[in-house]
Amino acid sequence: VIEIGNDQLEDDDESWLDELDVLVWINPNNPTGQVVDPDRLLSWHQRLQRRGGWLIVDEAFVDATPELSVGYATDRPGLVVMRSLGKFFGLAGLRAGAAVGDSEIVRRLGAMIGPWSISGPARFIMGQALADDQWQAATMERLHSESQRLADCLSRHGLEGAAGTALFRYVRHGRAADIAGELARRGILVRGFENPAALRFGLPGSEPEWTRLEQALYLSRLY
Repeated sequence: VIEIGNDQLEDDDESWLDELDVLVWINPNNPTGQVVDPDRLLSWHQRLQRRGGWLIVDEAFVDATPELSVGYATDRPGLVVMRSLGKFFGLAGLRAGAAVGDSEIVRRLGAMIGPWSISGPARFIMGQALADDQWQAATMERLHSESQRLADCLSRHGLEGAAGTALFRYVRHGRAADIAGELARRGILVRGFENPAALRFGLPGSEPEWTRLEQALYLSRLY
Protein backbone atom coordinates (compact mmCIF):
# COMPACT_ATOMS: atom_id res chain seq x y z
CA VAL A 1 0.00 0.00 0.00
CA ILE A 2 1.43 3.35 -1.08
CA GLU A 3 0.19 6.71 0.21
CA ILE A 4 -0.33 9.43 -2.40
CA GLY A 5 0.56 12.84 -0.99
CA ASN A 6 -0.18 16.42 -1.94
CA ASP A 7 3.20 16.74 -3.64
CA GLN A 8 2.11 14.25 -6.28
CA LEU A 9 -1.24 15.98 -6.74
CA GLU A 10 0.34 19.39 -7.25
CA ASP A 11 2.95 18.13 -9.72
CA ASP A 12 2.11 18.03 -13.43
CA ASP A 13 4.10 14.80 -13.70
CA GLU A 14 1.63 11.98 -13.01
CA SER A 15 4.01 9.12 -13.78
CA TRP A 16 3.42 7.89 -10.20
CA LEU A 17 0.20 6.35 -11.56
CA ASP A 18 2.31 3.91 -13.57
CA GLU A 19 3.56 2.33 -10.34
CA LEU A 20 0.06 1.38 -9.19
CA ASP A 21 -2.19 -1.59 -9.85
CA VAL A 22 -5.20 -0.12 -8.05
CA LEU A 23 -5.77 3.46 -6.93
CA VAL A 24 -8.32 4.06 -4.17
CA TRP A 25 -9.38 7.69 -3.97
CA ILE A 26 -11.80 9.31 -1.48
CA ASN A 27 -13.58 12.23 -3.13
CA PRO A 28 -14.31 14.44 -1.23
CA ASN A 29 -11.69 13.36 1.24
CA ASN A 30 -12.45 12.65 4.88
CA PRO A 31 -11.36 14.50 7.00
CA THR A 32 -9.71 17.26 4.93
CA GLY A 33 -12.48 17.83 2.41
CA GLN A 34 -9.93 17.82 -0.42
CA VAL A 35 -11.48 17.22 -3.84
CA VAL A 36 -10.18 16.20 -7.24
CA ASP A 37 -12.04 17.28 -10.37
CA PRO A 38 -13.96 14.41 -12.05
CA ASP A 39 -12.18 14.99 -15.35
CA ARG A 40 -8.83 14.48 -13.65
CA LEU A 41 -10.07 11.34 -11.92
CA LEU A 42 -11.20 9.91 -15.24
CA SER A 43 -7.86 10.75 -16.83
CA TRP A 44 -6.23 8.81 -13.98
CA HIS A 45 -8.58 5.93 -14.68
CA GLN A 46 -7.70 5.96 -18.36
CA ARG A 47 -3.99 5.85 -17.60
CA LEU A 48 -4.43 3.00 -15.11
CA GLN A 49 -6.76 1.05 -17.37
CA ARG A 50 -4.29 1.05 -20.24
CA ARG A 51 -2.19 -1.32 -18.09
CA GLY A 52 -5.18 -3.23 -16.73
CA GLY A 53 -5.28 -1.16 -13.51
CA TRP A 54 -8.34 -0.10 -11.55
CA LEU A 55 -9.59 3.18 -10.08
CA ILE A 56 -11.86 2.87 -7.03
CA VAL A 57 -13.54 6.12 -5.98
CA ASP A 58 -15.14 6.35 -2.53
CA GLU A 59 -17.92 8.95 -2.84
CA ALA A 60 -19.44 8.57 0.63
CA PHE A 61 -19.42 12.36 1.09
CA VAL A 62 -20.29 13.45 -2.45
CA ASP A 63 -24.10 13.70 -2.24
CA ALA A 64 -24.13 17.39 -1.32
CA THR A 65 -21.81 18.15 -4.26
CA PRO A 66 -23.07 15.86 -7.05
CA GLU A 67 -21.04 17.73 -9.65
CA LEU A 68 -17.95 15.99 -8.21
CA SER A 69 -19.24 12.48 -8.86
CA VAL A 70 -17.89 10.16 -11.54
CA GLY A 71 -20.93 7.93 -11.17
CA TYR A 72 -22.01 8.73 -14.72
CA ALA A 73 -18.92 6.91 -16.03
CA THR A 74 -19.33 3.60 -14.22
CA ASP A 75 -19.81 1.70 -17.47
CA ARG A 76 -16.04 1.92 -18.05
CA PRO A 77 -13.85 -1.14 -17.43
CA GLY A 78 -11.68 -0.89 -14.32
CA LEU A 79 -13.76 1.83 -12.62
CA VAL A 80 -15.70 1.24 -9.39
CA VAL A 81 -17.59 3.91 -7.42
CA MET A 82 -18.66 3.35 -3.82
CA ARG A 83 -21.66 5.22 -2.42
CA SER A 84 -23.26 5.30 1.03
CA LEU A 85 -26.58 6.26 2.59
CA GLY A 86 -24.92 6.80 5.94
CA LYS A 87 -23.67 10.37 5.59
CA PHE A 88 -25.88 12.78 3.62
CA PHE A 89 -29.03 10.77 4.32
CA GLY A 90 -28.21 10.29 7.99
CA LEU A 91 -28.87 6.54 7.84
CA ALA A 92 -25.60 5.21 9.25
CA GLY A 93 -27.40 2.56 11.28
CA LEU A 94 -28.63 0.82 8.13
CA ARG A 95 -25.04 0.07 7.05
CA ALA A 96 -26.25 0.48 3.48
CA GLY A 97 -24.44 1.49 0.33
CA ALA A 98 -23.40 0.22 -3.07
CA ALA A 99 -20.39 -0.60 -5.20
CA VAL A 100 -21.20 0.38 -8.80
CA GLY A 101 -19.06 -0.06 -11.87
CA ASP A 102 -17.13 -2.62 -13.88
CA SER A 103 -19.54 -5.58 -13.96
CA GLU A 104 -16.79 -8.19 -13.70
CA ILE A 105 -15.19 -6.53 -10.66
CA VAL A 106 -18.57 -6.11 -8.98
CA ARG A 107 -19.47 -9.75 -9.72
CA ARG A 108 -16.21 -10.98 -8.21
CA LEU A 109 -16.65 -8.69 -5.21
CA GLY A 110 -20.13 -10.08 -4.60
CA ALA A 111 -18.85 -13.65 -4.86
CA MET A 112 -16.08 -12.95 -2.35
CA ILE A 113 -18.05 -11.18 0.38
CA GLY A 114 -21.46 -12.79 -0.15
CA PRO A 115 -24.81 -11.01 0.24
CA TRP A 116 -25.00 -8.15 2.74
CA SER A 117 -28.15 -8.74 4.73
CA ILE A 118 -30.42 -5.69 4.81
CA SER A 119 -33.82 -5.99 6.46
CA GLY A 120 -37.10 -5.29 4.70
CA PRO A 121 -37.78 -2.12 6.73
CA ALA A 122 -34.26 -0.88 5.95
CA ARG A 123 -34.77 -1.45 2.22
CA PHE A 124 -38.07 0.42 2.40
CA ILE A 125 -36.40 3.40 4.11
CA MET A 126 -33.59 3.39 1.53
CA GLY A 127 -36.11 3.49 -1.30
CA GLN A 128 -38.00 6.36 0.27
CA ALA A 129 -34.82 8.36 0.85
CA LEU A 130 -33.46 7.88 -2.67
CA ALA A 131 -36.79 8.76 -4.28
CA ASP A 132 -37.37 12.00 -2.32
CA ASP A 133 -35.75 14.54 -4.63
CA GLN A 134 -37.42 17.46 -2.86
CA TRP A 135 -35.93 16.51 0.51
CA GLN A 136 -32.52 16.00 -1.07
CA ALA A 137 -32.54 19.46 -2.69
CA ALA A 138 -33.64 21.15 0.55
CA THR A 139 -31.09 19.23 2.62
CA MET A 140 -28.29 20.07 0.20
CA GLU A 141 -29.08 23.78 0.51
CA ARG A 142 -29.32 23.59 4.30
CA LEU A 143 -26.06 21.70 4.71
CA HIS A 144 -24.08 24.16 2.59
CA SER A 145 -25.51 27.05 4.62
CA GLU A 146 -24.75 25.40 7.96
CA SER A 147 -21.26 24.36 6.88
CA GLN A 148 -20.46 27.99 6.08
CA ARG A 149 -22.01 29.03 9.40
CA LEU A 150 -19.72 26.59 11.19
CA ALA A 151 -16.66 27.88 9.33
CA ASP A 152 -17.59 31.45 10.33
CA CYS A 153 -18.11 30.36 13.95
CA LEU A 154 -14.70 28.71 14.11
CA SER A 155 -13.04 31.73 12.52
CA ARG A 156 -14.55 34.07 15.11
CA HIS A 157 -12.88 32.00 17.82
CA GLY A 158 -9.43 31.85 16.25
CA LEU A 159 -9.79 28.64 14.26
CA GLU A 160 -9.37 30.16 10.83
CA GLY A 161 -8.90 28.57 7.43
CA ALA A 162 -11.35 25.71 7.93
CA ALA A 163 -11.77 23.37 4.96
CA GLY A 164 -14.07 20.38 4.70
CA THR A 165 -17.37 19.43 3.12
CA ALA A 166 -21.01 20.36 3.55
CA LEU A 167 -21.13 17.87 6.44
CA PHE A 168 -18.09 18.87 8.50
CA ARG A 169 -15.27 21.40 8.83
CA TYR A 170 -11.59 20.54 9.22
CA VAL A 171 -9.08 22.98 10.66
CA ARG A 172 -5.40 22.66 11.48
CA HIS A 173 -4.13 24.05 14.77
CA GLY A 174 -0.95 23.51 16.77
CA ARG A 175 -2.94 23.02 19.98
CA ALA A 176 -5.60 20.79 18.49
CA ALA A 177 -5.35 18.18 21.25
CA ASP A 178 -5.75 20.83 23.98
CA ILE A 179 -8.76 22.33 22.23
CA ALA A 180 -10.38 18.91 21.83
CA GLY A 181 -9.81 18.23 25.53
CA GLU A 182 -11.34 21.52 26.60
CA LEU A 183 -14.37 20.99 24.42
CA ALA A 184 -14.79 17.43 25.72
CA ARG A 185 -14.85 18.75 29.28
CA ARG A 186 -17.79 20.89 28.20
CA GLY A 187 -19.62 17.96 26.63
CA ILE A 188 -18.66 18.60 23.01
CA LEU A 189 -16.78 15.86 21.16
CA VAL A 190 -14.72 16.62 18.06
CA ARG A 191 -12.41 14.35 16.10
CA GLY A 192 -8.73 15.08 16.65
CA PHE A 193 -5.69 14.32 14.48
CA GLU A 194 -1.99 14.28 15.32
CA ASN A 195 -0.16 14.53 11.99
CA PRO A 196 -0.85 17.26 11.16
CA ALA A 197 -2.48 18.51 14.35
CA ALA A 198 -6.06 19.22 13.37
CA LEU A 199 -9.71 18.98 14.38
CA ARG A 200 -12.85 17.91 12.55
CA PHE A 201 -16.10 19.54 13.67
CA GLY A 202 -19.49 18.09 12.77
CA LEU A 203 -22.52 20.32 12.29
CA PRO A 204 -24.53 21.15 15.42
CA GLY A 205 -28.03 19.73 15.19
CA SER A 206 -30.12 22.51 16.74
CA GLU A 207 -29.95 26.16 17.77
CA PRO A 208 -29.21 25.28 21.44
CA GLU A 209 -26.27 23.17 20.21
CA TRP A 210 -24.96 26.07 18.11
CA THR A 211 -25.12 28.24 21.23
CA ARG A 212 -23.31 25.58 23.30
CA LEU A 213 -20.52 25.38 20.73
CA GLU A 214 -20.11 29.17 20.60
CA GLN A 215 -19.94 29.35 24.39
CA ALA A 216 -17.52 26.44 24.68
CA LEU A 217 -15.15 27.91 22.11
CA TYR A 218 -15.28 31.26 23.88
CA LEU A 219 -14.67 29.76 27.32
CA SER A 220 -11.82 27.52 26.14
CA ARG A 221 -9.70 30.54 25.12
CA LEU A 222 -6.80 28.41 23.94
CA TYR A 223 -6.06 30.26 20.75
